[in-house]
Amino acid sequence: MSGGRRANDDGSLSIRSRLTIPAEEIAIRVTTSGGPGGQHANRSLTRVVATFHVTESHVLSEADKQRVSDTLGPVVRSSASRFRSQRQNRTAALEQLAEKLATALAPRTPRRATKPTKGAKIRRVDEKKARGRLKVQRRRPLED
Repeated sequence: MSGGRRANDDGSLSIRSRLTIPAEEIAIRVTTSGGPGGQHANRSLTRVVATFHVTESHVLSEADKQRVSDTLGPVVRSSASRFRSQRQNRTAALEQLAEKLATALAPRTPRRATKPTKGAKIRRVDEKKARGRLKVQRRRPLED
């Protein structure tokens, strides 16, 4: 778990130090995991899907809701089925969900406009002239 994202023992998500999403706002659904594995995979409910409804959240501010909705949509889902144990998959799904939310909530640094350098301008014009000369050479010769 990097960047301060953590799934707590009570099912809540800590996203950085400033935000904790309570377990009541995260819907957990378990299903059978797909793929090979025989009877264990077909019978065991080990795949975990964690769902977070952004618009219905009580802990996110309106600005945070807007930012997450613009980036990830109104419903954020994360699923895990790599492990054979439901508990490990639940932890993995919650960590993935926390990482998605932390990435969406990270402030964007505005782009700073820059001017092309003098050398870049010269190279651009030289490339355009060379391209023009190439096209002139491809033309049919003028009939005198």
